[in-house]
Amino acid sequence: MDVPLRIGLGEDSHRLEPGGPLRIGGIAVPHDMQAVGHSDADVLLHAVTDALLGAAGLADIGQLFPNSDPANRGRDSAEMLKLAYERVRNDGLTLVNLDCVVSAQRPRLADFKEAIRHRIAGVLRVNPHQIGLKAKTGEGVGPVGREEAIEARCVALLSRDPPRIADHN
Repeated sequence: MDVPLRIGLGEDSHRLEPGGPLRIGGIAVPHDMQAVGHSDADVLLHAVTDALLGAAGLADIGQLFPNSDPANRGRDSAEMLKLAYERVRNDGLTLVNLDCVVSAQRPRLADFKEAIRHRIAGVLRVNPHQIGLKAKTGEGVGPVGREEAIEARCVALLSRDPPRIADHN
C-alpha cells in the first residue's frame, strides 16, 4: 500500500581537527576546526540527504556515494543532496519539511542559521520556511562537548505527488 506521507531520519557525525572553516549546511562557517571526511564532510547536508533517501525508501548516502569511489573524494555535499533529491522526486515524492539539529560545542551557529536554511532550500528548490534548523551544544559532555566531533540529525517529511490528470484537448 502506498501512503501519501513518508518520514525519514538522517544522522551523521564527523571527527574535528585543527583547520577551518567548518562546512555546515553548504555554508563555510569561520572556525579554527574543520570536519574530517571523504567528501567535504558537511555533517548537516549528509544528515539531510539520508533523511530524504530514507523517507523515500531508497539507498542511503553511503551506497549512492561510497567513500571507496575516488570520484567522491572532496565531493561537494550539496551536489550529492541535489542528486539524491532528484531520485526522490523521480519516485513521485516531494518535500513537505525538514527539521534539523546540529550539535557542536563551538562555533555558535545563531548568526549562520538563516544562511544555512536558505542554502539548503536553494539546493532543494523549496521555500526556506520548509527548513527547520536548531543548534545545540554538547554542554561539555561527550565527543561533541569535548570538541572532538560534530553531529547532525534531520527528520524529513515527504508527500506523494498527486496523480497527474492527462490533458485530452
